[in-house]
Amino acid sequence: MQIGPYALANPVFVAPMAGVTDRPFRQLCKRLGAGYAVSEMVTSRRDLWDSLKTSRRANHEGEPGPIAVQIAGTDAAMMADAARYNIDRGAQIIDINMGCPAKKVCNKWAGSALMQDETLALEIIDAIVQASAVHGVPVTLKMRTGWCQSHKNALSIALAAQSAGIAMVTVHGRTREQGYRGQAEYETMAAVKAALHIPVVANGDITSPHQARQVLSLTGADAVMIGRAAQGRPWIFREITHFLETGNVLASPLVQEVRRWLVAHLQDHYSLYGEYTGVRSARKHIAWYLRSLPGGEDFRRRLNLLSDSAAQVQAVDDFLNQLNQSMDRIPAVYDASGRLLPEAASHGNESDPMRHPTMSLHHEQ
Repeated sequence: MQIGPYALANPVFVAPMAGVTDRPFRQLCKRLGAGYAVSEMVTSRRDLWDSLKTSRRANHEGEPGPIAVQIAGTDAAMMADAARYNIDRGAQIIDINMGCPAKKVCNKWAGSALMQDETLALEIIDAIVQASAVHGVPVTLKMRTGWCQSHKNALSIALAAQSAGIAMVTVHGRTREQGYRGQAEYETMAAVKAALHIPVVANGDITSPHQARQVLSLTGADAVMIGRAAQGRPWIFREITHFLETGNVLASPLVQEVRRWLVAHLQDHYSLYGEYTGVRSARKHIAWYLRSLPGGEDFRRRLNLLSDSAAQVQAVDDFLNQLNQSMDRIPAVYDASGRLLPEAASHGNESDPMRHPTMSLHHEQ
């Protein structure tokens, strides 16, 4: 699999997610088997480029390439400027956000709202491709199947985007109207793949090795992109790649492996965000890691009372060391074929927002 001049390690990618796929998370996912990762979206509004949030999102220090940055906006010239801004800061691939369903994004006609105005969408694509081509930087596009059930136009936009020079298209198998409700559908992805000669990536409801293999088979897609299933389970990438390569289910990680990964993740997280913000923003990551473990919910409540990084790390370290006394490995979530076990499936039901209290804040883009 290749994007422009960049050969990717494997066809299992990390989806951009606001508030989640920051540099520490992307680096960890890559270390645990992801072949490619896209950043949180960076706004095209120049007046926000000097903000702390944007400066953190544009910080790629120490990140292995290729470095892919997603940009969002509604004005072609501003989006072209945003592409140049991020290229100057190390972006090697620019991704266009035409898939985010969040109201605060769509109300400004950005994200998936652009699918309602194909003329504007293609003006933006063309401007970004031209601005990036000067620097030899390929441009990719992430979108939904359409705005609503009666207006699925992913295929027409994908064909026009390919003609404009887009190097890869990712399709999330829901309309904007659906948000994350219901089931992702793969017929639209299959139609897009059949019509295009550039790589096509399938996204949506891929939570296990078996589902990844099934979606690749159903759609003919070149790769799969994993979003919410990686929250608290960044090792899902090595599980999927192992299953795709061998047909065998990889054993669940050792408790001590997860302890080392989580502690390293936290230290990297604090280094980016600082003590105050780092401790508070790390809580959701810790909760995701530990939510399905024995005593995980009680621990999460105690964790929220801690306000310094040393105490937070020590609490995580103690919890997992104590857990290791009763079990060697994290409880399995797959059966022998790679399918999600019933208890894991019910715990991670992506159609039920009550099981995902952070969905409205940490959405896939």
